[in-house]
Amino acid sequence: MLEQILNSPTMDYMQRGLAAANLRQEVISNNIANVNTPKFKRSDVIFESLLAKELGLDEDKNKLKLVRTRDKHLPMAPLNGKASAVIQLDDSTTMRVDDNNVDIDAEMASLAKNQIYYNAMAKKIGSYIQGIKTVITSK
Repeated sequence: MLEQILNSPTMDYMQRGLAAANLRQEVISNNIANVNTPKFKRSDVIFESLLAKELGLDEDKNKLKLVRTRDKHLPMAPLNGKASAVIQLDDSTTMRVDDNNVDIDAEMASLAKNQIYYNAMAKKIGSYIQGIKTVITSK
């Protein structure tokens, strides 16, 4: 029973969100550490858009969703599985003469934004678990 509660879709999304924020923290820290390294190209973490695609939230609202109502209908394209964070190298830009593209101000802003995101996700998981605890212990 406890396994079903902890493996709920809500908990799964929040755990993957925390993992993505953790990976993003590492990537941003690496970008900041290499701000003066010649020919270094910054990286970024892609997760939210992949999660939106998994949940079908990125689709156009004016389009009808494909639904298979009979076995003889053509099969729908399968989902690609669970979205996970992906590191993407940004080699399309150059900020300086030494081919480095790290903007320290943008990286520091991303670091602050990611910290707020991580804290919000951790707080949400804590309140979710507290709610489960309240339900279990209530009489």
